Amino acid sequence: MERKNDNHDEHDELDEETLFIVSQTFKALGDPTRIRILHLLSEGERSVNQIAEALHLQQSTVSHQLRFLKNLRLVKYRREGTSMYYSHDDEHVVKILEQTIDHARH
Repeated sequence: MERKNDNHDEHDELDEETLFIVSQTFKALGDPTRIRILHLLSEGERSVNQIAEALHLQQSTVSHQLRFLKNLRLVKYRREGTSMYYSHDDEHVVKILEQTIDHARH
């Protein structure tokens, strides 16, 4: 006899890859510098120098954090000459960030 789904069966178990990606995304959002960078990039594309100037950070700090965010596919870049221009790469994460900022401001 076939059993109907109970509450435990209605939700798929999270696989290891999904758990890892979710935890790394929250890790990315757990760092104030990365939050500031993502928030700035949610407003539009910026070069590394523009990010460093706008946030009063060292260029090496910005590059390091962008590498972390790029590895998680939270930012993307394009090259123009010798400059790299970064923008956010995941609207879902930007929405989570904006909602969390709104929550904090209430």
